[in-house]
Amino acid sequence: QVQLVEFGGGLVQAGGSLRLSCAASGRTVSNYAMGWFRQAPGKEREFVAVIRWSGGSTDYAGSVKGRFTISRDNAKNVVYLQMNSLKPEDTAVYYCAGRAFGVAYYPRDYDYWGQGTQVTVSS
Repeated sequence: QVQLVEFGGGLVQAGGSLRLSCAASGRTVSNYAMGWFRQAPGKEREFVAVIRWSGGSTDYAGSVKGRFTISRDNAKNVVYLQMNSLKPEDTAVYYCAGRAFGVAYYPRDYDYWGQGTQVTVSS
């Protein structure tokens, strides 16, 4: 299977920035899509951003568009989430996820998940 490991979470002041990384190992294919989701306590896991591994097309949740950027490094098998202008409402556990057949926007559509990394934004 594919293993995903996230790095880069932490505590940041509102208005600050963090860069999350997700390293993939194991078998990958060129038409994989990689997504970022987040989950706050007591809430459902929600879509944040997605990128098609080949071609690099992207999409974002409206709440993060213009502030977050998803990108990938094919050679290193790493996907990034650059988060700027962070707000307290961005506080959540952020998960990297992958699926084999293109972009999707719901957790049930993803096959592989990282362990999550905590992002806390203080007021």
